[in-house]
Amino acid sequence: MTLKAPSLVDYPLLNFQQQGRGEHLILIHGLFGSLENLNMVAKVLASDYCVTSVDVRNHGHSFHKNDMAYGSLAQDIVNLLDHLAIDQAHVLGHSMGGKIAMELALSFPKKVKKLIVADIAPVNYPPHHHKIIEGLKMIDLSQVNKRSDADKQLAPYVENVSVRQFLLRNLVNINNKYSFKCSLEFISRCYTQIMVGYQGDAQFNKPTLFIKGDDSDYIQLAHKTIINKILPLSSVKIIKGTGHWLHAEKTTAFNKIVSDFLKS
Repeated sequence: MTLKAPSLVDYPLLNFQQQGRGEHLILIHGLFGSLENLNMVAKVLASDYCVTSVDVRNHGHSFHKNDMAYGSLAQDIVNLLDHLAIDQAHVLGHSMGGKIAMELALSFPKKVKKLIVADIAPVNYPPHHHKIIEGLKMIDLSQVNKRSDADKQLAPYVENVSVRQFLLRNLVNINNKYSFKCSLEFISRCYTQIMVGYQGDAQFNKPTLFIKGDDSDYIQLAHKTIINKILPLSSVKIIKGTGHWLHAEKTTAFNKIVSDFLKS
């Protein structure tokens, strides 16, 4: 079963897809992603859960707005949960989506049953996407007749082919004209908001799991103090041989860790 959000309500709703039956599980993607990025997780877990995958604002097919403070992004999830009459759900977020998930759990703890955070910590990160943003903005869409044309233009800014392929998933072809479905303008304007860590002093006193890619430095030993302070019932699992995109690199291992944690 797949459902999509209606286009007009009292407040803008995130675009979403829903599949499966059982306890509710919300999946939240990372920066420059979309709900499709966690499909390999959603499809497997839908055999045991009602999985709702969302497009974060300014991403995918969700609305665009010049505000990406985590309080606002968490409120977007709450608005969708209320619209779907979901009182409580397990929540899984990757990267920026993990920060949204933590903000949701800390600000609206009754809404979250168990929390899973994939390869991110609730801390400030130094800016490291400027080259990507510059490269995406420099793509001349009038010269793009196929995706490889955009790839050639982006290559001087982003060397890694896999990263370019991921970023260019944001390109859509409508009536033989390419455009970005994400809002490069607002993501760029709000980038400093996306890099900040948790700003409050709340605690989420329910089971929380951090899943870390062994080759990634997004979660560090130095982050343990703040994690233990605001998420005292947290634990960590490390997936060997993976980086920041651990759910895509070792999907079977990632899904087993998530499933075992939710069933425990």
